[in-house]
This record gives sequence, structure tokens and C-alpha cells, in this order.
Amino acid sequence: MSHYLDEYGVAEARRERLLKRGLAVAAILAAAGGLAYWQFKDFREERQVRAFFELLQKQDYRAAYALWGCTEENPCPQYSFEKFMEDWGQNAAANVSAFRLGGSRSCPDGLIQTVTAGDEEIHLWVNRSDHVLSFAPWPVCHPRLPPETATSPSG
Repeated sequence: MSHYLDEYGVAEARRERLLKRGLAVAAILAAAGGLAYWQFKDFREERQVRAFFELLQKQDYRAAYALWGCTEENPCPQYSFEKFMEDWGQNAAANVSAFRLGGSRSCPDGLIQTVTAGDEEIHLWVNRSDHVLSFAPWPVCHPRLPPETATSPSG
């Protein structure tokens, strides 16, 4: 015959083990999710840069120019197709096969991809909203601008 206190605390111990296991599984899933996000958050932007260089290697310059948001019907006023061909075409200063993708820097609005050609570095910007390429204005996301010099009126 079992005693009254033989089963005392068994249910609480089982509940405690289940709770600990559940918390451990939740922590592992959260860590795996965070790692996956960190690894793949710039996947589409990096794929856009790779597609650009693949088009250049295939010498499909019109399609590569379209990745800059420019088309034959709607050319970019600041970056004409002729200027694009000077920078990236067959007669460009560096051969497309010499370009190497370097590191990238993730920014809130896009991605800065470093491309090296010999000893020259080019920083490309990929906009997150529409995946349009352009030259990055800076090699970092948000550089601190020098403080404006306050001029006081002399008198």
C-alpha cells in the first residue's frame, strides 16, 4: 500500500523539467533565428551585385545598366550609358575579370559592397527598397560630417 506522501512533488518536478527544456529549446531557436537573420539579411543586395558582374562578364551592358535603374528609354541624366561604358565596358580601365568582391557593410537603407580592381577600391551602393545600384558616396554607412563652423558677425 502506498503512503500518502509517496507522490509528493513528482508533478512539480516533471513540470519544472518540461519548463527548463522548453526554455532551452526556445533559446536555441532564438539563437539560430538570429544567426540566420545575421547571415542572410543582405542576401538579395549581394545577389544584385553578383548579377551585375555576371552581366558585365557576359558583355550584356544594357542589362547591367538597367540594374543601375537606367534604361535606353529612360536614361539616367547623371550617369549616361556612354559614361557607364567608360567605367564598366570593354574599354574600361580595369578588366571585369580583374574585379574582386571584397567585404560588404550593411546599412539601414542599403548595402555598401567593396569591389577591388588591382589596388583600386570601388564602393557600390545597393538600395534596399528597389535594389538599384549606384556608386556609394562614402565607404561607410553614415559618416560623421564635420561640424559647421559657426561664424559670428564681426563688428
